[in-house]
Amino acid sequence: MTRDYQYNYSDLKPSLFDSDKRNRKAETIVPVCSDFIAPDNLSELHVLDVGSSSGVIDNYLDDHFGQVTGIDIDAPAMAYAKAKFQKANLDFRQCDAMQIDLPDDCVNAVVCTQIYEHVPDASRMFNEIFRVLRPGGFCYFAGTNRITLMEPHYHLPFLSMLPRALAHRYMPVTGKGDYYHEKLFTSWTLRRLCENFHIVDYSARVISDPQKFGVEYMLRPGSAKWRAANVMARIARWTTPLIWILQKPSTNTPQ
Repeated sequence: MTRDYQYNYSDLKPSLFDSDKRNRKAETIVPVCSDFIAPDNLSELHVLDVGSSSGVIDNYLDDHFGQVTGIDIDAPAMAYAKAKFQKANLDFRQCDAMQIDLPDDCVNAVVCTQIYEHVPDASRMFNEIFRVLRPGGFCYFAGTNRITLMEPHYHLPFLSMLPRALAHRYMPVTGKGDYYHEKLFTSWTLRRLCENFHIVDYSARVISDPQKFGVEYMLRPGSAKWRAANVMARIARWTTPLIWILQKPSTNTPQ
C-alpha cells in the first residue's frame, strides 16, 4: 500500500479540537522559542504553523507572535479554524506541507509539532520548511522518536520499532486498524533529514525544567518519572522525545 496523506485526519482524532490539550502544546512552544531568542522579539515575527489542524495552537500563538499563518491538508479542520478563530493577524490556508503555497524566505519562524510522521515524505516537508524560512530564521520542531516502547498514536507496545511489514500485520491483530500509516524515525535519521539546518537540541532542557517549559503536567518536578526521564536524557538521549530548534543559516540575503 502506498502511503498518502491521512486526509480529514481530524475526523479520526477528536482530540485535535480539545482546547486544553492543544494549548498545553502551545505552552511549551512559546517558552522554548522565547528561550532561543529574546521573548520581546516574538511579537516581531511572522510564524508559520505546519500542520495547524483545528487552529487552537495558532490562536494561542497569535497572542505572542506578530503574525501567524496556519496550514494543513485537512479541509474540515481548516474550515473549523477559519470559522472559530478570526483575528487580524491570524490566517489559515488549506495547503500541502510538502508543497507550501508561500514564497521563498518569507517567514521568520515555523512551528512543526508531531507532523513529520504523517506526511508521505518527511524529507520534502523539511526542505519546504527550509525554503520558506528567512536566513537566520528558525523552526520549532517536536516529534516522537521511533525508539519508544509505547507507540503514541495507537498505544501499542513496540509498534514503531517493528519493521514496516510486521507493523502492518500487528495493527489488525490488535483491532487498531488495517494499516500502520505513521512512519516514525530515529533521532539519527531525523538529524540527517535536517542536515541543512543548525540543530539546537532542547529535549534534555525541557525535561530538566518542566515548569519553565510548560510540561509539568507530564513531568512533575521531583517525581520518580521526572528523575527517570532526566537519567534517560543524559545516558540515552536517542530514546527521548525530540524538541529541537532548527535554524536556517544566516547569509547576506536581506531579511
